Amino acid sequence: MEEHLSAAGGELLAEVRARVATVTLNRPAALNALSYEMLRGLRAWLDAWEKDERVRMIVLRGAGEKAFCAGGDIRALYASHKAGHPGQRDFFEIEYALDHRIHTYPKTIVAVMDGIVMGGGMGIAQGAGVRIVGDRTKMAMPETGIGLFPDVGGSYFLSRVPGKLGLYLGLVGPTLGAADALYCGLADVYVGDGPLTAPELEALRPAIDEHFAHDSVADIVASLHAEKRPAHGGWAAKTLATLAKRSPTMLCVTLEQLKRGAAMPPADCFRMELNLIHACFEQGDFIEGIRALIIEKDNNPHWNPGRIEDVEPSAVESFFRPRWTPGQHPLASLA
Repeated sequence: MEEHLSAAGGELLAEVRARVATVTLNRPAALNALSYEMLRGLRAWLDAWEKDERVRMIVLRGAGEKAFCAGGDIRALYASHKAGHPGQRDFFEIEYALDHRIHTYPKTIVAVMDGIVMGGGMGIAQGAGVRIVGDRTKMAMPETGIGLFPDVGGSYFLSRVPGKLGLYLGLVGPTLGAADALYCGLADVYVGDGPLTAPELEALRPAIDEHFAHDSVADIVASLHAEKRPAHGGWAAKTLATLAKRSPTMLCVTLEQLKRGAAMPPADCFRMELNLIHACFEQGDFIEGIRALIIEKDNNPHWNPGRIEDVEPSAVESFFRPRWTPGQHPLASLA
């Protein structure tokens, strides 16, 4: 059997051959960022292929040589919000349900994480049964830099990274190559042209586990300031400089999110994240971050508040306040 399929106006392509359905995210000029239509199309294909005995495996990959998927279509979400449309909330409901579907899919899904893999790209890759990295892999969850939290299941997969590495990845958002992705348990297989170098995070692990073990972002920052060891001083200074650019509120929310996510199954993580995303649109740092770093590109976001010391515990807690009764939650059907 050989079959060629197209969805989302050609932004999603599929070829079914020898019982393998290969799906290509086909927006290379946009680094294969996920549109609303792409999410719906992929969901429909997964529903159909689950019951199709001619398909035993699904392979997810990105078009072009630069990216598997750089995330969701942030520009479209920004425009929707500014226009007063509720579409951005629908986007996240569909995205999170799709990500959960991949985590629980009964057939093998393989994610070929070639090139950039960030945000929404991590969401559709991390639930896959086989996650492949290569020499061009650049993996990150940099959401706090635009006033967001590491969503798309980050509550689940980051909180299960060894030691305090997941907190470091979620708060700071460094970019990982293949070796570090494997070291963190965020990839399963390396396919490349040569031997892997030693993971950089392995050498940094003692310092990361020490500094990111604190119970508050303010204490993490204070601990990093106190780092005097020559082997870790440069890294600590770079980490502090990065944290200083992040949304203070979302750093605090992310720390709490990953603490809670460590004790939750995937479905509850996605339900929590949908609650958080509604709060993000209301609080404002997310829209301000998109404006400053993606739309106008002045790289000068005005966070509210501007300092970690001014983030009230009650403000963080308000993000986690339930918005729906369990039965009314838009993702209540996730098992």
